[in-house]
Amino acid sequence: AEEVIARRRRQQEPTGQPRRIPSQQRGRERFERILTVASALIEKNGSDALKMSEIVEKAEISFGALYQYFPDKTSIIRTLAERFNEQGRQCVADELAKVTDADNLQTALGVIADEYYAFFRREPVMRDIWHATHTDKLLQQVDAEDMEFHAQALFSVLKQLWPTRAEPELLAIARLTMQLLAAAVRYAVSLDEKEGAQAIA
Repeated sequence: AEEVIARRRRQQEPTGQPRRIPSQQRGRERFERILTVASALIEKNGSDALKMSEIVEKAEISFGALYQYFPDKTSIIRTLAERFNEQGRQCVADELAKVTDADNLQTALGVIADEYYAFFRREPVMRDIWHATHTDKLLQQVDAEDMEFHAQALFSVLKQLWPTRAEPELLAIARLTMQLLAAAVRYAVSLDEKEGAQAIA
């Protein structure tokens, strides 16, 4: 009996994950409509104010249809965050692929900071979601995984540039560098556009 109760409790605990990704076109269209509506609501009111009832109303679907894909609002925010993160990962991969020496590396890191700053200026929804990933424990995992992805990408480059240096030291440098870049962008985005651009520069 205790095992059944524990299993039920685990099933009810929020995971921050979508229940399922639809494979059929009709389901995919509904899935995307939910995300589009949620994105518009976040842009208008912020992620803290996002309500499942409002998504149901604006997307013109039933609660059953919504919960079929997303058990809670955290799972919606997580899905949006992971999509934005994919775009960021591509930017980082593209820039780091160009690095052949220390000068290239400095240029690449500067471009990455510029691109991220421009991205967050263009995407107010992502600014809000980025904030949410730091205040929600379930979403902190998404941010931590993304930061580690970037750190590992930079670590690979550092190993090629300085093959004789100790790998733990290079990994620490890679992690710290990516954390500092993210902090710089977060600070710049909190300023007005002119001051933010100056801070990034």
